[in-house]
Amino acid sequence: MILGFPDSRRQAMAVADVLSARYGEVGVHRFPDGESKLTLPEIKDEHIVVFRSLSNPNDKLVELLLVSRTLRNQGVRRLSLVAPYLCYMRQDFAFRPGEIVSQKVIGKFLAELFEDVVTVDPHLHRISRLEEAVPAKNPIALSAAPLFARYLEDRPDKPLLIGPDTESEQWVSAIADACGFPFAVAFKQRLGDRAVSIKTPDVHLRGQSVVLIDDVVSTGTTMIDAVAKLRVQGVKRIDVLVTHPLFVEDAVAKLRRSGVSEIGSSDSIPHATNVVYLAPILAETLRNALDYNRNPR
Repeated sequence: MILGFPDSRRQAMAVADVLSARYGEVGVHRFPDGESKLTLPEIKDEHIVVFRSLSNPNDKLVELLLVSRTLRNQGVRRLSLVAPYLCYMRQDFAFRPGEIVSQKVIGKFLAELFEDVVTVDPHLHRISRLEEAVPAKNPIALSAAPLFARYLEDRPDKPLLIGPDTESEQWVSAIADACGFPFAVAFKQRLGDRAVSIKTPDVHLRGQSVVLIDDVVSTGTTMIDAVAKLRVQGVKRIDVLVTHPLFVEDAVAKLRRSGVSEIGSSDSIPHATNVVYLAPILAETLRNALDYNRNPR
């Protein structure tokens, strides 16, 4: 069974449809004080795949705890989590004394609830493997790069792909390699949560079509500064592609006002900008890669 939630219904049902699997949904009610009342559908399986993307994560993490513990009490022997967007991965280092490295705390929390944790393009900056952040029996990190490359490959203008900072190089280079487009990476100096300074890459930009690519866009501050610097350099057209469209604080409108022509994203988080759909790669993983007893990872 694929067990979804109302906020991820379309994505979870798409995966269930590809697999010809049964779909069930957790009923969610929130009381005025913020507590969650959850209702499970009828459970007959010993293996349940829980599907939920973990944007706006705090309520969702508590609800995953309630669901997973209840499923165990009902005799479910194996629980798999498919979280296309995995929260708290960016907080991976203590920059000041006392700061909590939440990546490790949340990763261990999820590993204690689920045997398998499947995600897409997790933000791994100072570590290279998902199991370093999520020590589950079977952590699986997928890449949306081939899907984005397929989305871009028919563009006749052959745009230059640019990552707005060094952290983005792993994603922009993978997409560029897959579709055969050139790429470059800018340099970012972070001045605060909502203040950055971008230095454009040392490549020819005037008259170019550019696609800015990153794994996560939240407030859009990094992208907006990159757009401003690229426009000064005489770039002809600027589009944005992002795996995880958090887009908080009216970020989409701000990006459009800054001069971005088109904004596209994967459906790791449901959003009006979704142009790339992850169900095929998620379903393939669930079909082929999760039986770690026969195929150790």
